[in-house]
Amino acid sequence: MPRVTDIMIMGQTEQDTLTVRTRTKVTDLPRLVGQVYPKLFAYLAELGEIPMDMPFITYYNMDMNDLDVEVGVPVSKTLPPRGEMAAGRIPEGKAVVCMFRGSYADTESTYNEMWKWAADNNLRPAGTAREHYFNDPMSFPESELLTKIVLTLSDR
Repeated sequence: MPRVTDIMIMGQTEQDTLTVRTRTKVTDLPRLVGQVYPKLFAYLAELGEIPMDMPFITYYNMDMNDLDVEVGVPVSKTLPPRGEMAAGRIPEGKAVVCMFRGSYADTESTYNEMWKWAADNNLRPAGTAREHYFNDPMSFPESELLTKIVLTLSDR
C-alpha cells in the first residue's frame, strides 16, 4: 500500500510562501515544475533566504485538463514579488494529512481514502489540496518518492 502513515487531523500554522500560480494540464505539470522551482530557488538565493520547509503544489481544482495550481516554497517572511513570483501564505487551520510513497500518478486512491475518512469523521475539506514533496524525482526512483498530502478543512 502506498500510504505510509495513518490518515489524521493536524493543525497547520500560518506560513509565508513564495509561489507561482498558473493553469496547466496534468500532463504538462512536470515541465512546469521543472521551470518554476529553479526560478523560486534562484530568487531565494539572490535574497539570501532559505526554504523553511519542503516545496509544494496547491491544487485549487482537480480538472486534469485545466489545473489551477500554485507551485511554491515556504519561506520565513513575506518576500517582494518578482515577475510571476508572488508572496503567498498557507493559512492557519486544521487539515487532513497523510504521507504517501510512490509515483505521483498513483495518488488517486490515497486522495479517495482521505476524502472518505474526512466524510466518515464529519469533516469538510475546504476544496484545496496541497502536496509537499520530500525528495526529487530526478534523484529517486518513483517507488521511493515521498509526498505529504494535505486537505485543508473548512471552518464551517
